[in-house]
Amino acid sequence: MLSVIDKLYKQLKSSPGNIEQYIHDDVAWHVSAPINDLFGFAEVLTSFWQPLVNALPDIERRPFINVQSEYKGQDWIASTGYFVGTLRQPLWGIPANNKTLYLRYTELVQLKDNKIKQCFIIVDFLDAMNQVGVNPLRKSLGHSGLIMPPSTMDGLVREKSNAGAAQKSQQLILDMLDELGRFDGKSLSSMKLENYWHPDFMWYGPAGIGTTRGIEGFRRDHQGPFVFSFPDRDVDHKATLVADGNYVATGGWPHMHGTHSTGGWLGLPPCNRQLSLRVMDIWRREGDLLKENWVAIDIIDMCMQMGLDVFAMMKEQLGDEA
Repeated sequence: MLSVIDKLYKQLKSSPGNIEQYIHDDVAWHVSAPINDLFGFAEVLTSFWQPLVNALPDIERRPFINVQSEYKGQDWIASTGYFVGTLRQPLWGIPANNKTLYLRYTELVQLKDNKIKQCFIIVDFLDAMNQVGVNPLRKSLGHSGLIMPPSTMDGLVREKSNAGAAQKSQQLILDMLDELGRFDGKSLSSMKLENYWHPDFMWYGPAGIGTTRGIEGFRRDHQGPFVFSFPDRDVDHKATLVADGNYVATGGWPHMHGTHSTGGWLGLPPCNRQLSLRVMDIWRREGDLLKENWVAIDIIDMCMQMGLDVFAMMKEQLGDEA
């Protein structure tokens, strides 16, 4: 059965002027940089959807995970997948190459009266830059490329779950997040991830970081560079927590704060500023352990707070090609 967000995008593709049945007039649409906050469906159409369609005229939204549940009396949907299309025109300045573009997205959508009231969406524009052959930042330490759907292939259609399964998944996530807060500032092994993560755990990160496998890969390619660069990091706000069966989603923004006080993260020098992080995670539990994690981080916004304009860096790198 299609969710409200799926129906909205189908309506946008066929008749974008008739979306009132799926979206509130005063909707808040929070998009990753450089788009940022949009209010009302007119702004959503002109500042988010129309630029996508102009750049990708044959655009198709292909989710591979949809998770829906209630959180603090509100209905939420978490989703991730790709916008797929042929890049015919520049996409927010990313040059067209007339080839297929896989534009990764992750979103958290709040419903009210079965209509969209609020949306948080991170679009991986850095990955789109990589796909057209330009990278303003250093290469990802992890694997770069297409992100896989759940290995169980049940991200969209699952057996009806009971409340106990969702509660088990939610508690495992909360306990694991508490464990991540027990970093002693010296050794990554002070965080006992082996108590929460499967040995073959897959961490599907954004461009700039990449995909990692297992705890060792995660520590080498993401956790180590991140926690030592942001030693005072703290998850201090959750927009929502969506739990359905073996799946849990967390995040929104601001979700985390931390001071970039030492070097290493993305190969960038420390800026000694406290940054506000836009982050979303979708997790899949297998038995008593977590097996897969799809991660969205608004890296372009973080760089902007550090004084680095990734889109300007892209244009400089392209030179006369831009």
